[in-house]
Amino acid sequence: MNLNKSSAKQLRAEAHRLKLKPVVMIGQNGLSDNVHMEIDNALSHHELIKIRVPGLDANDKKQMITSIAQKHQASIIQTIGHVAVLYRRNKEPDRYAKFITTD
Repeated sequence: MNLNKSSAKQLRAEAHRLKLKPVVMIGQNGLSDNVHMEIDNALSHHELIKIRVPGLDANDKKQMITSIAQKHQASIIQTIGHVAVLYRRNKEPDRYAKFITTD
């Protein structure tokens, strides 16, 4: 899903306002099937989630976050340090529909 800048900005503010804690933390074993299942469950339940990625160099971290977003059809809203905010729109309930306009 491609979000426009305004939608991404509003979702960033919402993630900050809700004081979201990372709901999925990727450990030293990397992206296992169980981790992908947890990410999918979290996105299905919350729509807007934070993921903590391990201490990788900047390129590896960016590549890992991008691959997670692609695999789960999610949008990368923000990355700060080792934390990424992802959004995937759900059909029911769509909590953040008021923020979303697509390109």
